[in-house]
This record gives sequence, C-alpha cells and structure tokens, in this order.
Amino acid sequence: MNTRSLLDQLLKSGQDMLQQPSRNSSNSNANNVNTQSSGGGGISDLLGSVMGGKGGGSSNLGSLLSGASGGALAAGAMGLLMGSKKARKIGGKALTYGGLAALGVVAYKAYGNWQAQQAGSVQQEPQTLDRLPAPQVEQHSQAILRALVAAAKADGHVDARERQLIEGELGKLVQDAELQHWLEAELNKPLDPAEVARAATTPEMAAEMYIASVLMVDEEHFMERAYLQELAKQLKLDPALQTELEKQVRVELGAQ
Repeated sequence: MNTRSLLDQLLKSGQDMLQQPSRNSSNSNANNVNTQSSGGGGISDLLGSVMGGKGGGSSNLGSLLSGASGGALAAGAMGLLMGSKKARKIGGKALTYGGLAALGVVAYKAYGNWQAQQAGSVQQEPQTLDRLPAPQVEQHSQAILRALVAAAKADGHVDARERQLIEGELGKLVQDAELQHWLEAELNKPLDPAEVARAATTPEMAAEMYIASVLMVDEEHFMERAYLQELAKQLKLDPALQTELEKQVRVELGAQ
C-alpha cells in the first residue's frame, strides 16, 4: 500500500499549475481549469470552480478534470476534502505546500524549537519523516493521511454524496486496490479524535499528524477548532509544542 505517493501528491497538488500555468495551454479542459497565468489564477481558480457551490460545483467536477494532469486531479480531490469555503480561502497556499518532505521539515523545526525550550531535558534529534528510511516513512504517511481525512470531516460537510465524489477523485489517483479500500473505510468511519490519535506511535508522528490537521481546518470555524483541540489532547501534545507547531505552519505558509 503506497500511501506515501498519494499523500505527497495531495500535499503539493497544483504546484506545477501555479508555477507554470502555460504548460496546460494546449488542453481545452485544462484551459477551463486554469484560465489565468497571473494575478491570482491557478489552483485557487480550479478549487473555486470545483467547489463554488454544493450543487453546480460538484456536478461539474468530472467535466472540469476530464483529461487533466495528475496535479489537477489531486487538487480536485483535495478541494473536495477541504470544502468550498476553505478551498477558496487557503487552497492556493495549503495545496502548494511542498509535499511530504516539507511537512517533515516543518515538524522537525517545531519539535526542535520546543525541545530547546524544555529546561534540563535531554535533547534528541527529532525523527521526523524527512529523516527516516522508506518503511518508516510509509508508516508515518499512513498516519498523516488518516489525520488529513479525519480533519476534512471536522466541519460536517462530508456527507454520503461528498464521500462518493471524493472516493471517485481519489480513485483516479490510486491504482492500489488495498489503498482504495483503506481510504473508503477512513472516509466512512465516524469522526473520532481518539481513534485517529492511536495511529501515532512516536511523538514526532503525532506532531506530523497535527500539522496535517492544521493545514486542513479553518480555525475560525468553531467545530473545527474544537476538533483540533481534542486531537491535540488525544495525541498527548504538550501545549507548548502544539503552539509551536501552529506557529511553524503560519511561518511556512506566510513565506510562500
């Protein structure tokens, strides 16, 4: 089950379209997706079109993404996970976040900064996913993807119809039947922060899962902020580490 590849595509979906929008100029469907080469075009327009409304936007998904690149397909799936309001608000930043390695770097910085603040503690090199062998990266990736899918459900927008759409879009990216079944199970299970947190087998993995969750939620939304707080509790994150993780996400997004 290659969770790492799928998660990497989702986290950096649309990056090529933002950086080189003219690349898709010869494709008529891609032109519908990416109509501007500057001044706010790119993935935000894609998500605005796909998620512009619960009715028409979702029903236009197939025609918008038919024949589109892998980045556009990943962006469409991520846009559905995030929901219309969040997709329009932060899609342009979060969806070009830089992929799985970038998430590991952010976790490493935050965890290291937090360790340095702990008076008298023995500091150890954080074993974040950007510093681990492939088998452990896959384990971390599965936990992060579980957290990402759960966070997408925190505002209650993922109903049966949305789940079907998301499964369809993810299915275009995933050729592994085992991974498809796993994703369907994650999408369909009830939201339970305690169950999500049980996937974290190391403190660093807990930090990475929390970062992915922060990227997905709208912290101004009461239900989503409450979910984040409960997830942090279930992950047993020190409040100072939780604050540092959120700070590093803001720093990285602001630097884009």
